[in-house]
Amino acid sequence: MRSLAKLLLISALWLPLSASALFDQCRDLFPAQQIPSTSQVGRDLCFDDFAIYYSPLDKKPVYTVERLNSEQFQTSRPRRTNQFYEEARLPLSERALLADYRGSGYDRGHNVPAGDMTQDRGMAQSFSLANMMPQARQNNQGIWSKRVEEPTRMYIKRAQGDVYVFTGSVGHAGSIGKSKVTIPSHLYKLVYDPNKKLAWAYWVENTNDAQMSAPISYAELIQKTGIDFHLPIEATNSATGKPAEKGASEPRQRVGAWYPVFFDEYSPDKVAAIISNIKAGRVASIELQYDRNLKLAQNLAQEIGSKSTLQVTLSQSSPPDSPSVSYERNRVIAIVRTK
Repeated sequence: MRSLAKLLLISALWLPLSASALFDQCRDLFPAQQIPSTSQVGRDLCFDDFAIYYSPLDKKPVYTVERLNSEQFQTSRPRRTNQFYEEARLPLSERALLADYRGSGYDRGHNVPAGDMTQDRGMAQSFSLANMMPQARQNNQGIWSKRVEEPTRMYIKRAQGDVYVFTGSVGHAGSIGKSKVTIPSHLYKLVYDPNKKLAWAYWVENTNDAQMSAPISYAELIQKTGIDFHLPIEATNSATGKPAEKGASEPRQRVGAWYPVFFDEYSPDKVAAIISNIKAGRVASIELQYDRNLKLAQNLAQEIGSKSTLQVTLSQSSPPDSPSVSYERNRVIAIVRTK
């Protein structure tokens, strides 16, 4: 009986790969239970709190998905395990190995961040190598962590209802290890808020000196990745940047394009960068969100308003107190909406 069970397991692992992911055990993690469409073949892996569409060829995720909300971030946080492990559900020939990353110069970059996990099991599962991509070290610990993952969590903490987050990488900048784990050229994180019918994507080069740029639209991400995430949001014409034609009576859904700029104190460089983007015609509006530091918010609004024609609005936003989640209450956040 034990031999038969082992044979069945091996047979299941060696079923032909497909470009049609099923995710039978975790469809509820996807918006409206709609699975993205892609020509890339892979294996669907369900975990407790996230799912991965995994590429056996590249030995990293094609994409991952999470369903998150503000209530989850108000619970006690599990201890970070830092225990990376090889994904036993994959055949050996398809796995990334711990040895592949050793001495490679690249971090084991989480697609689903450990910082998003609210349960011990989810935290442990997030360290599967199936959830990793070779990521430039300073990129992983700097721009990606502080200017992609942290702003995404901050948005979710203030959002109403569930927010869906897809993360992945594309391109081929070489490989590492005997398993030939593909080094991606670019990383992305797609954020979808169904309550507001709003979606945007961070798009970052996978280098140590990568620069942060404004998020791209959902339509642009589809064009860059070849993945249709089937979000109920109007895509734009990739050639003209204009919405695809519809009946005149149908309302246009807004495609999100915003990014936050954090001010823990006054920063002339950050203010100058914002004003430069305004003068270049790239900014539609700015909202300054503050909790306790009204004076800093007013000073920023006055300077931006005096050096540009853009009207800046102020909004007090006080997150709920929680014994397990700390907030920077003196921080001011400039929410910059791009044209």
